[in-house]
Amino acid sequence: MSDTRNAMTGRVVVLVLPEVNLLDLAGPVQVFDAAAHLGAGYRLEYAGETEGLRSAQGLLLAGLSPLPTTRAGAGDLVLVPGPRLTGSDRLVAPAVVRWVREAHAAGARVASVCTGAALLGEAGLLDGRTCTTHWSLTSAMRERYPRAQVRDAALYVHDGRISTSAGISAGIDLALSLVERDHGPELAAGVARELVLYLRRDGDTAQISPFLRYRNHVQPAVHRVQDHLAQHLDGAFTLRELAGVANLSPRGLTRAFTTATGVTPLAYQRQLRLERARALLADTDLTVEAVAARCGFRDARHLRRLVTDAFGVPPSRLRAHLRPTG
Repeated sequence: MSDTRNAMTGRVVVLVLPEVNLLDLAGPVQVFDAAAHLGAGYRLEYAGETEGLRSAQGLLLAGLSPLPTTRAGAGDLVLVPGPRLTGSDRLVAPAVVRWVREAHAAGARVASVCTGAALLGEAGLLDGRTCTTHWSLTSAMRERYPRAQVRDAALYVHDGRISTSAGISAGIDLALSLVERDHGPELAAGVARELVLYLRRDGDTAQISPFLRYRNHVQPAVHRVQDHLAQHLDGAFTLRELAGVANLSPRGLTRAFTTATGVTPLAYQRQLRLERARALLADTDLTVEAVAARCGFRDARHLRRLVTDAFGVPPSRLRAHLRPTG
């Protein structure tokens, strides 16, 4: 586990703005709540400029912690669901802008959904950073925040401790990505399965995690086998043993698994192992031999060959490429 992951407090402060869009709020919150029920340790708190406000859809939200009595700091995550913006020059109240700026300066991560990026822009947190927002606002964002590097056609963007997402439902994708970064792809896949989500990932991601890519189905027998393989990456299983997990015949499992995912069970297992090896090379100083053992490969030579075939470089060069430079 990386040092960054260890530093997370699990506290998620949801900054609720006037005229907030309900799906911007509810979608990501549901992801973190589901992750907490699966053991992630997230704790949701809700804060606002006032104790109560009305959403863009007319629902009255009450019981918010007033900002003057709420502080966010190192290891916390501040989540900013998007509000319905008006044509006013003052998009967000100065007190809210000051609060989010101070939270970031204190070490908190800040993630915005859709138009929530406007608050980050007003606070200067997007200066020199890559970001995104709802497709209809990208041009206006570039004009209002010329130092921000606003991207089109991205579901979400992470840049240091700042994360932004595109419109409305993309906040769910952003929240899943944050869960994956904090607690790994297996738990994020469990959340997606719990919420019956069709998983979408950033199209610019170099490698889509196989822990997530092949979960776009509702076949419980196949899910059981996927869970079993993900939880026992170092195990050696025959097709008959996996069929027993699914309560199917070997031929029936192969047919069901391939229909649901597009790959065979053993090909899926190999991709899971390669993804775990990639993560261990990036986040730990384990030797190649130790990585191979943890991921169920026969030996380091076998791992080197498969990593080179999959990523185009041997493990040592892949590790150098994945490690942050500063």
